Amino acid sequence: MKIIQKIEPTKPKINKRKRAAAYARVSVDKGRTMHSLSAQVSYYSNLIQKNPEWEYSGVYSDGGISGTSTDARSEFQRLIKDAEDGKVDIILTKSISRFARNTVDLLETVRKLKAIDVEVRFEKEKINSLSGDGELMLSILASFAQEESRSISNNVKWSIQKRFKEGRINGRFNIYGYRWEGQDLVIEPKEAEVVRLIYANYMRGLSAEYTTRQLNKMGVTAMKGGPIKATSVRKLLVNITY
Repeated sequence: MKIIQKIEPTKPKINKRKRAAAYARVSVDKGRTMHSLSAQVSYYSNLIQKNPEWEYSGVYSDGGISGTSTDARSEFQRLIKDAEDGKVDIILTKSISRFARNTVDLLETVRKLKAIDVEVRFEKEKINSLSGDGELMLSILASFAQEESRSISNNVKWSIQKRFKEGRINGRFNIYGYRWEGQDLVIEPKEAEVVRLIYANYMRGLSAEYTTRQLNKMGVTAMKGGPIKATSVRKLLVNITY
């Protein structure tokens, strides 16, 4: 008697790809440019899409924003929200200082993500937030990053205060009524008359709008050739240079 053996079909086991995203940031105060940010975005886009185990979830980037607080970084906040909504499993970032320089913000964010099994990988420090010693290493290194940021800020403030005490301008900006000659601002006579008129009108209680109309009737133009606006008059009145 023949025996018939039923063979049940089996489904091949397919490993679910992890959804990977990256976070990039540059800060203007360190002399970085938007070109640097673009390079970071391109690098991480290629890195994620070349990995067969990952599904590309995008690169989130903030340009020209300090890392000392996460509140002002809209893309960072959007990334965390997407992770909480289950759209991201892995977050890649260049370094701790790119992610956050504030130790409290860093640890709170990493712990929040860890609680929902979202992994953060810090490329420079080679730290994985889900590893056993990840939080200890993050705490130590983030403290150094925060101190570095505080030191840079204090140095910048000291430099500004020193220049003010020496009677020097902070920043080489174009200022109506003046021209730069080397390191010195020199009065431009024709524009100086306009500045004096603006202040005289202010002392008489006349509005910026009135002064604007008066200057436009006189044919006075801004430094770049366009008409002078009321907002420009107000900015001129509060400019410490004058």
